Amino acid sequence: MDGPNSRAHVMLSRAAHHLQTIFLFTRSDYKTILFPVPFSAAAASPSAGLGDLACAITWIWFHLLQANVSNQTFSKHEDLVNKPWRPLPSGRINVHESRQLRWSLVVICLCLSSWFGRGVVFSSAALSVVEFIHDDLGFSHHPVYKNLCNVGGYLTFELGATLILSSKTSLDRITFIALCISGLVIFTTIHAQDFGDAEGDRISGRRTLPIVAPEGSRTYILAALPLWSLILSTVWDLGPLSSVIFIMMGAFVGVQYFRFRDARHDELSYVLYNVWLLTAHMLPVNARFRALDW
Repeated sequence: MDGPNSRAHVMLSRAAHHLQTIFLFTRSDYKTILFPVPFSAAAASPSAGLGDLACAITWIWFHLLQANVSNQTFSKHEDLVNKPWRPLPSGRINVHESRQLRWSLVVICLCLSSWFGRGVVFSSAALSVVEFIHDDLGFSHHPVYKNLCNVGGYLTFELGATLILSSKTSLDRITFIALCISGLVIFTTIHAQDFGDAEGDRISGRRTLPIVAPEGSRTYILAALPLWSLILSTVWDLGPLSSVIFIMMGAFVGVQYFRFRDARHDELSYVLYNVWLLTAHMLPVNARFRALDW
């Protein structure tokens, strides 16, 4: 017979296995969602306390898990090429179990959001709708519709987190401008994430911009990042040195995408793009505190 120690060991092993599976679902998007969104929400929010920030990060993580499980349920074939360590291609979980988890998380996220008010519940429900359109209706296979879904996803994350951080105040003009600009920046540049996944996307039948226009998409990102950097420097009234540094950052990332075109460099370029995107989302602090007037 198995003793108590043996049963406890089995239970701990199973718990560790499930926790690792959950981590692997979300691993790719810590740099794109979990780390940047709290900072951008704090920059856009009229007020932000540490307690509210902890609540916002928790809310973001649960919704990130929901979004990742939904997306990866439909991307097993491309993940076999691009990210074979993910739970589905590595065999840690099957498609049926993944879909059950996905719909359970929809309910969990809505219940969690109900603690923070109707606006946050709306953000949670809107994210679930965007996921359904992106994954279940197949909008992820079209380059423009995919970008629109990405905008919807990012904005629901940012809106929900900003509302949690602004629980004691109302959203103001700076917040609305920041959210609108965020949507435009993401819509016009988020295909930066698709360069490194082109091989797997091609196998799965997706028509991302780097597949449809391999040369034009790189020329476009080369021009778009420094142009957006100039626009954002003007909108948020950065000082001359801050503006030059931010524009040079955008130009550097654009050149990286244009010059280096293998999968390894595209992955590095995407990390640099996320650093640029995080910086872009932090710029509203200058409208509140004039921290970047130099």
